[in-house]
Formats: sequence, structure tokens, C-alpha cells
Amino acid sequence: MDPVVQFVCLFLTGICAGTASGLFGIGGGVLMSPVQFWLYTAGGMDGTLATRVAFGTSLAVMLPTMISGALGHHKRGAVDWQAAVPMGIAAVFGGLFGGTLATRLPGIVLRVFFAILIIAIAARMVWQLRECPACERKGSAGLCILLGFGIGTIAGLAGVGGGALLVPALVILLGYPIHRAVGTSSACLIFSSAGAVIAYVVNGIDVVGLPQYSIGYVDLITFAILAITTIPLARVGVLCAHRCSGRNLQIAFAGLLVMIGMLMLISG
Repeated sequence: MDPVVQFVCLFLTGICAGTASGLFGIGGGVLMSPVQFWLYTAGGMDGTLATRVAFGTSLAVMLPTMISGALGHHKRGAVDWQAAVPMGIAAVFGGLFGGTLATRLPGIVLRVFFAILIIAIAARMVWQLRECPACERKGSAGLCILLGFGIGTIAGLAGVGGGALLVPALVILLGYPIHRAVGTSSACLIFSSAGAVIAYVVNGIDVVGLPQYSIGYVDLITFAILAITTIPLARVGVLCAHRCSGRNLQIAFAGLLVMIGMLMLISG
């Protein structure tokens, strides 16, 4: 494939992923991974290897992107650090576990599993539609740790930061208002992405067929192209999120999940 076409595709993807990251508290991997998978397979890379490189690179891009988004939400008082820190630390271990397991499973299994899961979650979010800016969160520190480990494991398996799962979990299970769920998710995903990236780097060392400039399953060239757009656009997404009502933001989030799930099923 023409390198210019690849650059344009990745650049535009970074714009969309960065904005979605700040707007919805997701890592953006659900947008970046399918595009990377298509580019890699179009270049002749094996499907399973392409999935792992796409996942590992997306997770690496999420780290600076989520830091940018979390800082933006923090300035608006939308981050519950008391929940985000224990969930995030637990998610590191879950990400390591899930990322390691993912490198031993067929790529199609990972894509289809994640697609079906988030479509089901989207339906649940619409079913439980509400706007409650004054709601207090439920659940103990132990529940937060358990939730963080579970989200981290799935994040490592699916090659995403976990926000597509964490935000609905915070809203549905712990009773968070949507804006606070988005902000808290952004902070938590800094930790979960880090754990999963380590797993993809370690398990990808000395693998045959990787792109020329790679560290494990992380493609450094793709990382650079995506990161230059996702990092600043995350702040734009934060601004948009806090200008939306809770009801509209939750509907938009559910719609995003359905779209992502369908794209992942098609690629599967």
C-alpha cells in the first residue's frame, strides 16, 4: 500500500480516536485497532500477527492520550481518584494477564469476543438510561479492585484501554453519573494501558514478521503518527463532553459501542 495513503489513514484515525478518548473516556483503541489491522493485512501481514501488532500499538498510543484526557477532566472535577487509583493498579495486573493470554489466542477469537460483548453493553446502557449528576457512587474498595482487574484483563485481551467497558460498568454497577464515569475511566486507563503494553512488548520480542521499527508488538512508526493527533485532540474531546447533557452523552456512548462492535465483527 502507498505510504502516503497509510499516513493519511492513520492521521485521520488519530483525530477521531483522540477526540473520542476525551469525549467518552475510552482509550481510542476500538477505533485505532481496526484501521491498523486493515492496513497491516493489506500490506500482506498474517491476520493474527496483524491483530497483535494493532492491539499493542494502540495500547501504547493510549498512554499519553489518556494522560492528556485525564488531566482535562480533572480540571473540571470529574475524576474520582479514590476509585481510579485502586482500579487502575488492579488493572495493571489484569492488563498483564490479559495481554499475555491474548498473544496465545487466534486473532479472530479476540475480535469477535470483544465485538459481541460491547454490543450487549450498549443495549444495557440504553435500557438503563438516566441523568443523575448528584448520584453518589456505590461499592467498596474491594469491588473497585475486582472491577479494575477484570477490566484490565479484558483490555489486554481485546487490545483496548478498557474504557468501552469501564464507563458502562461505572454507570450501571456503581451508579456514577456519566460525566464522572468518563473522567474516572480516563484516569484508570492510564494504569491498565501501561500493564497491557508491557505484556505486548515482552511477548513480542524476537517474533518474526514484525514491522521494521518495532519494540515487541508495538510499531513505533505507527505509534508516532497516531500520537501526534490523539494527544491534543483528547483535550478537544474533554471540552465537548462537558458541553453535553448527561442523557445525550450516554446515548452517544451507547451508539459508539454499537458502531465499534459492528466494525469489529466485520473485521472478524
